[in-house]
Amino acid sequence: MNENQNTGKEPDEDGDDAIVGTAFKWSLVVFALIAVITLPVIYMMTRPEAEAPLKESELAEVEVRETSEATAPSVTFTDITVAAGIDFVHESGARGQKLLPETMGGGCAFFDFDNDGDQDLLFINSQTWTEQSVKTPALMQLYRNDGKGNFENVTADSGLDISFYGMGVACGDYDGDGLVDVYITAVGKNHLFHNEGDGKFRDVTEAAGVSGTDEEWGTSTGWFDFDRDGDLDLFVCNYVKWSKEFDLAQDFRLTGGDRAYGRPQNFEGTFPYLFRNDGNGTFTEVAEQAGLHLRNPASNVPMSKSLGVAFDDFDGDGWLDLLVANDTVQNFLFHNKQDGTLEEIGTLSGIAFDMNGTARGAMGIDAAHFRNNNSLGVAIGNFSNEMTALYVASDSAMQFVDEAISSGLGPTTRLSLTFGVFFFDYDLDGRLDLFASNGHLEKDINRVQPSQFYEQPPQLFWNCGSQYDTEFLQVPKDVIGTGFTKPLVGRGSAYADIDGDGDLDVVIATTGQKPRLLRNDQELKHDWIRFTLQGSNSNLNAIGALVELDLGNKTLRRRVTSTKSYLSQSELPVTFGLGEEDKIKEVRITWPDGTTSVVDEFELQTTNRIKKTE
Repeated sequence: MNENQNTGKEPDEDGDDAIVGTAFKWSLVVFALIAVITLPVIYMMTRPEAEAPLKESELAEVEVRETSEATAPSVTFTDITVAAGIDFVHESGARGQKLLPETMGGGCAFFDFDNDGDQDLLFINSQTWTEQSVKTPALMQLYRNDGKGNFENVTADSGLDISFYGMGVACGDYDGDGLVDVYITAVGKNHLFHNEGDGKFRDVTEAAGVSGTDEEWGTSTGWFDFDRDGDLDLFVCNYVKWSKEFDLAQDFRLTGGDRAYGRPQNFEGTFPYLFRNDGNGTFTEVAEQAGLHLRNPASNVPMSKSLGVAFDDFDGDGWLDLLVANDTVQNFLFHNKQDGTLEEIGTLSGIAFDMNGTARGAMGIDAAHFRNNNSLGVAIGNFSNEMTALYVASDSAMQFVDEAISSGLGPTTRLSLTFGVFFFDYDLDGRLDLFASNGHLEKDINRVQPSQFYEQPPQLFWNCGSQYDTEFLQVPKDVIGTGFTKPLVGRGSAYADIDGDGDLDVVIATTGQKPRLLRNDQELKHDWIRFTLQGSNSNLNAIGALVELDLGNKTLRRRVTSTKSYLSQSELPVTFGLGEEDKIKEVRITWPDGTTSVVDEFELQTTNRIKKTE
């Protein structure tokens, strides 16, 4: 058998296989050569464009504003309470029952009751709940100033030496006889005292028609001409619907089981009073027809739980508007519609709530042009852990933004429970600073909240101006003095120049304690000027007038109003510190009736008395 037979192949098949294999190998070589040639071409045609090389540009020089650290001026406030002759002690009535009014304190007022040109002092007292059985009842106390900051107790036989559960005070000449009258709010009916002269006051409450009812609880109050008819009308904050029986029936408890003071959330709201002056010594209560009766849209109960009030012309139309601080419900801004009615626009204006849309526990309030421009600021003292509010609106727009945090005020007030707040220029540098009176409600609060204390130090915030990163700097203890910063249960507060040296002194009212009178002992040698205005018609103190100092590069503005802080009244004369300025370009006065005048003759370092000319 041959080989071909053994392999099973036909003759010449091996030769054909060799030829095919050789051809296949050459094909591979050709394909490889084609790939070598074409792939680079394809890559070159489809590759992405190369990025341009990075070129480093020269950075423009940035001008950085270098600011030095703000340092408050050295100004000492000296506690002269005892030395000045103030021996008043507030009676809260607290005897262990834990009734809500005991926490609220009483107000105080600087006013010139005897027309001798200096600021006298009135303290509002409360009483025990069984006052009829007390041998020595708790009384209001009136002190006459000798012009040098020394005070004599002249309460006896003054007509103010009576006892009721008093709260707030408003001082104003409602009948235009040239003597300042006194209105005192209370738990229950309020009281109006007509100034008879010679240190005597007469209770004319019932005849005037301004008592309110036994069921209401009056707090802050103030005089203003809301209808611009030339006489002073009266606004009264009412707090909550309260009774001793209802309070005692509630099971308010601190952690650990002890009875606690009640929360305002557990009490219904109420309506304020607006007493329109009828010009004959009587008043008509017009709150409802004026638009002040606001109800909760969900429950239809009265919404207000009001503790503080301030008056200003927030939109620059020449008519005074009404700003009300409410406790645990939204704040109100009542815009004066010039027809005897007011429209509530607090939510629309941004002043009703905090930045998260939450109502706070608001107490004291004040409004002022603290930046020496067209912007208007509103400070509101709030409950602990809520920060003091600083709402600011520009150019009479009535659109407010809370700038407490950005101004530096918020972080330093968060832990404080703030009642009385007011703007004033304590160092006479031309910028309005801010004062806060603080104190908690519960004596044992530190047991359940380690960060809280019943007695708290008052606070003073220096207005640094725009040259610093912070706008309000808390003045430290080593600068202002321990007489100022010693803790107390602060409530109402007010300011006045009690000794005629041009700077502003401070009084702090309390609940259940002595007050504190602080003399401003600044020696910065800043120039200053003060104005006392005499208006026309029945508004002889020109309440509501606006005084403007044009210094060329800025304008300083002060509203003539004593209503500010909490339950309290400050002096009516307006004070301007001038700092380093030595020339006033112009003094302009916009009177309550809308007319304006320019003051041609005035003197620095004194109080200038300006009378409105017809």
